[in-house]
Amino acid sequence: MTFCPELSDDLRELRDWVHEFARDVVRPAGAEWDEHEETPWPVIQEAAKIGLYSLDYFAQQWFEESGLGLPVAFEELFWGDAGIGLSIVGTGLAAASIAANGTPEQMGEWLPQMFGTADDVKLGAFCSSEPDAGSDVGAIRARAVYDEAKDEWVLNGVKTWVTNGGIANVHVVVASVDPSLGTRGQASFIVPPGTRGLSQGQKFKKHGIRASHTAEVVLDDVRVPGRCLVGGKEKLDERLARVRAGERSGEQAAMRTFETTRPLVAAMAVGVARAAYEYARDYAREREQFGRKIGENQAVAFLLADMATRVDVARLMTWRAAWMARHGRRLEHAEGSMSKLVASETAVWTTEQAIQILGGAGYTREHPVERFHRDAKIFTIFEGTSEIQRLIIGRAVTGLPVR
Repeated sequence: MTFCPELSDDLRELRDWVHEFARDVVRPAGAEWDEHEETPWPVIQEAAKIGLYSLDYFAQQWFEESGLGLPVAFEELFWGDAGIGLSIVGTGLAAASIAANGTPEQMGEWLPQMFGTADDVKLGAFCSSEPDAGSDVGAIRARAVYDEAKDEWVLNGVKTWVTNGGIANVHVVVASVDPSLGTRGQASFIVPPGTRGLSQGQKFKKHGIRASHTAEVVLDDVRVPGRCLVGGKEKLDERLARVRAGERSGEQAAMRTFETTRPLVAAMAVGVARAAYEYARDYAREREQFGRKIGENQAVAFLLADMATRVDVARLMTWRAAWMARHGRRLEHAEGSMSKLVASETAVWTTEQAIQILGGAGYTREHPVERFHRDAKIFTIFEGTSEIQRLIIGRAVTGLPVR
């Protein structure tokens, strides 16, 4: 099967359905929840009522044949508003970690508890970064120690920059079981709702995506049943034995989660970039200076041409990476990282140019482009900075251990 950047009838229907929700529900609420810096529970509830926030929807699009279901939907949601969009899809990262690495029993038990029901919405949170371990995942200090007598894992540490951290029903925590092995000695653990010892630390006040809850998660002698080790203890023991014997162990679970979701983050960035481009284009069609529409000036028209081109390039790279991942194609040139790098930097550049086209008006909160610009910056940082993406791509294209 060859990649073809043409949406099926079903995907076009999905795109239009999500776009309608983004246009009518998400975008009108964007400025309000950005100002409040609070989780937009009413909007998440509306998404749940129509089936947009649900395990069934997540599973259906996760396994959609082309691999484009979630990227298409995410672009439309984030076209509406990035902060609210992340509040709606933030659970997906924790869900993806279990869907990609968990046992069938774990998927059946914990995924439903991450979403809840339309009448009782729940959230999931994926906890990886730490105060001293962001890009350097090998520096993770959170520890998981096995209590064989009770068949329990005891978790201690502090996680930071956690989407839905502390308010989620289910947390998935990356911790070290053997610090001497670096990332190869890490594993992921499910922390069930109401588990003692898990608490929310500092809630962060952010530059952008302010409608999405971001906080520290503190783990103080958190005990979870043995069955909460993602993938199971037998699989972990086998992997650790291979590492200690000097054999290749395969990719650590958290890294597989990020590689799976990078094209999805790219799709979010494409949505923000497209929103800024379209707003600036429409403004240029109406705004008059010196007796003509500003869009008639080459300086503005050429800038809009570059914006439109970059958005399309970013989208096509995102779709290609998502399609390759879904069809088991080797990402020989780190196409997932390429898509995130290009899309995130396109979002930052495009939103800045949108402000420039609007001039002083674009710098005020009377127009959404200043919020688009604030929201865009995070895409060059979370789930791997632009520098880390370039490092990954550099290693892939040279075959050398670029540092």
